[in-house]
Amino acid sequence: MSNQAKYDSLREKFEFFCFQDYHYSVENGNFFAKFDFVLQPTVATHCLRPIEFHPCFEIPARSFYKWNDIPKPLLENLIFHIGMIELISYWKIACPKKVIIKPFALDEEQIRWWKKLYFNGLGEFFYVNGIQTNINDFMTIDCSGAVRHCHSERSEESYLHEQTLIPVGGGKDSVVTLELLKNRVPAIPLIVNPRGATKECVAAAGFIEEQTAIIKRTLDPTMLQMNAEGYLNGHTPFSALLAFYTILLGFATKSKYIALSNESSANEPTVPDTEINHQYSKSVAFENDFRHYVAKYIDADIQYFSFLRPLNELQIAKLFSRAKDYHKVFKSCNAGSKTDSWCGKCPKCLFTWLALSPFISRTELTDIFGKDLLSDNNLRPVLDQLDGSVEVKPFECVGTVGEVRACVNKILQTDDNLQGTILDGVATTDDMTVEDYVTQFDEGNNLPDLFKNILKEGINA
Repeated sequence: MSNQAKYDSLREKFEFFCFQDYHYSVENGNFFAKFDFVLQPTVATHCLRPIEFHPCFEIPARSFYKWNDIPKPLLENLIFHIGMIELISYWKIACPKKVIIKPFALDEEQIRWWKKLYFNGLGEFFYVNGIQTNINDFMTIDCSGAVRHCHSERSEESYLHEQTLIPVGGGKDSVVTLELLKNRVPAIPLIVNPRGATKECVAAAGFIEEQTAIIKRTLDPTMLQMNAEGYLNGHTPFSALLAFYTILLGFATKSKYIALSNESSANEPTVPDTEINHQYSKSVAFENDFRHYVAKYIDADIQYFSFLRPLNELQIAKLFSRAKDYHKVFKSCNAGSKTDSWCGKCPKCLFTWLALSPFISRTELTDIFGKDLLSDNNLRPVLDQLDGSVEVKPFECVGTVGEVRACVNKILQTDDNLQGTILDGVATTDDMTVEDYVTQFDEGNNLPDLFKNILKEGINA
């Protein structure tokens, strides 16, 4: 059965997906929340029972959390919105036509906003699975049973302080943000489901565990079982999920600023001439939409922005090359995340190597990655995807085709030992140079003036 046929069949088999409720508690400073989701079969499939999912998350106690200071309506609104973004991972298992929301009612603008996020955030999921659908038909959202409404809880006096929350993923981007901000503004690093690289990067920045906000997010095992059984599966917009979690942590720590590390390069579609972008929820389009939504329906005082938005991948790589304390501990490879290693085989590994190559020697890169990626000819097809030799870029968080070509050109012009490598026989192109890229500053950003000045000082240092 094709995935399109499976999609159509499952939509007939299951009547709706319901966000039933949420629960939360604070015990000894530890915050815990759980969601109740139900996948409801149609009457015709009477042999099937409703399938329940109960994903949850925990935030371990820290001295900087002020849970009791958050007004209850605001706290419940924040938790509800995390449930709204968590549900997409469970809805996509069977993609029922109707989604029922019970905890809060959404107005028509909100429904359009969520449908846009779900649809664009699942663009890769639909594309890779070969599913044909559109934003009007893929789901309806029904809130008719809810009695409470979402609205901004902003008070006349600001609840938040001049403090910055910095999500850390363990890669070069969040390292650059940490390094530039840690001594300039009061900062709290944030890690979701800590692993070796995230913990070591935070430690290299000088933060101990008690100074770090941590979220332990747990997927429902029933979803993982259904994925293994052959239900629909694929990419979901993790950065959008992170965005809603950061707003909760912003209020818990009274931090006015949420400084992400998404760059201008994330705006380029993965599939040319479409809206399909693996990094959709890292794009400035999502960032703008999210800021508007939060201001109107949650709180207008908190400021969510990407600190690195004015920069491209090569500028970030140049800044990272100076942060030598992190070179042995950072990891960006998704395939190697469970073992805290570089797999050395995937597009993310090769792109990171190429982006750093104008600023870090081939010998040093070999030491960082554990092997010379240029000498692995199994990576030639990956290079073809990255440099635009084939139409579709890898569905990974990688830079633009132009950035890759600039790095390849630089290697071809400066490295005399390329015989037998993946660049053997590759010709230079007329694209922009590395030097062109490192002088850019994208004004399409949401940085407050303080942060913009810090960033400009950093790139001009």
